[in-house]
Amino acid sequence: MFTGIVEELGEILAVEQGVESAVVRVRGPLVSSDATAGASIAVNGVCLTVIDVIDGAFTADVMAETLNRSSLGALEPGSPVNLERPMTLSTRLGGHIVQGHVDGVGNIVSRSPGEAWEIVTVSLPASLSRYVVEKGSITVDGISLTVTEVTDSTFSVSLIPATLELTTLGRKTVGDPVNLEVDVVAKYVERLLGDRA
Repeated sequence: MFTGIVEELGEILAVEQGVESAVVRVRGPLVSSDATAGASIAVNGVCLTVIDVIDGAFTADVMAETLNRSSLGALEPGSPVNLERPMTLSTRLGGHIVQGHVDGVGNIVSRSPGEAWEIVTVSLPASLSRYVVEKGSITVDGISLTVTEVTDSTFSVSLIPATLELTTLGRKTVGDPVNLEVDVVAKYVERLLGDRA
């Protein structure tokens, strides 16, 4: 479990593509400082399992399911990535409950700069739109954000200067893909109410 509060902006060092999987090597001195084989690290919001840690970088497998449901398959050496270690029982929950299980991929539709912030609008897959509400939480590339506006096919978020500076969303341009994870509570509520009907 994660909080969606990015700890470090890392970098993809290598991608070894398989037929239906990949192995990635990621530079992230902070998040790998206490990681061991078997540990979890969220990479752009995708929970990956560490294979090994060497010199401030870690290696992880990426399976077909993850490649199909996320934008990790488009990463290449030099790509910046948002990194976060899992929360502990003593961690402050600064964002919201994030599983690291990406529900789908959206694309940046527009960026509108403000005085000290920026409004970013993202396309919303039809299968996820029922889980997104104004003032609700959504995870975009592993970043816990508050939805400021939602339509049937898009949602918008306001990014503060720290988010623009310290995460990949400060570098993404119109058309770029982003990983989306909707609030897990909404999915559980839907399932429970559906079972009652």
